[in-house]
Amino acid sequence: MRRLGGKGPVALLGLVGALALLAVAFRPWVSGAVDDAVLGATRISATGDEVAPGLTAVALAVAAAAVATVAGGRITRVVALVGWAGLLTVAVGLTVRVVLDPDGVLGPVAASRVGRTGSVETAADPTAWPWVALGAAALALLGLVGAVLGMARWAGPSARYEVPDGAGGTVAGPRGERVGSDWDELSAGRDPTDVGPDRTT
Repeated sequence: MRRLGGKGPVALLGLVGALALLAVAFRPWVSGAVDDAVLGATRISATGDEVAPGLTAVALAVAAAAVATVAGGRITRVVALVGWAGLLTVAVGLTVRVVLDPDGVLGPVAASRVGRTGSVETAADPTAWPWVALGAAALALLGLVGAVLGMARWAGPSARYEVPDGAGGTVAGPRGERVGSDWDELSAGRDPTDVGPDRTT
């Protein structure tokens, strides 16, 4: 479990799960028969993106939440984790709805294809792809669990580009005198690397 809580595994599981969910959304999720005056007796299928609107956006947001979780500071991580959990709940809800009510989700798609509103009566069954989507969501959930377990041990983001402590004060010059720091020079609009004769002090 300790390995699962590392930044690498968390990011990998989150991104792989999210991208798999995104890819699966464009596969046929529901297939069925329609007996309609316009469509006639015909077979019709619909992709995950059609029967679970918004799933692609949710998948992309899960990927973004995974990246923010491992790259952000403490507060950012907490916010990203809450968002990650909420997004996975939405993704699972959309997918389970398709599995439980394939007729109900295929009817509006069939109606829209002939320029009608509402729904068309269908006899439909889910394909294997919604189950694959649930597996992808489970991968992303495993990454979320790893983040919850391991984030207390993670170091914060790099302080390489942050202003060092005391940068707003003075520093010792070459002869021990107190002079302004380079940060003070930059803040004042002067280039601390400019040592030409015209430089003003």
